[in-house]
Amino acid sequence: MPPAKTSYVCLPCRASYKQPYDGDHERRCPRCARPLLHVGSAFAPPKRRDTAGWRVLSLLLNAGVRFHKSCCGGPGYRPRTLSEVRERMAYAKATGEPFARALVRHEVP
Repeated sequence: MPPAKTSYVCLPCRASYKQPYDGDHERRCPRCARPLLHVGSAFAPPKRRDTAGWRVLSLLLNAGVRFHKSCCGGPGYRPRTLSEVRERMAYAKATGEPFARALVRHEVP
């Protein structure tokens, strides 16, 4: 059976690639030759022209949030807009909760 496919992203090129996951070897972007980020198999990329969507994705990935399948089949909640990210950042700052954990909160109290 072939290895499962997972997604890799190049943030500068705003490109996503589904490739077989076969370990931790470094993959490079075919456009710019920079290293690709492994984002997980439950990833759905924003459209290339969606600047705000790619900015949100960049914030999530740089905080360590990935898109791996969970027991329920998907990665769980991920913010899609900058206002959702700002809301969670303010919550994390006010409460001391780690940024990555605040970002994946479905509801902010």
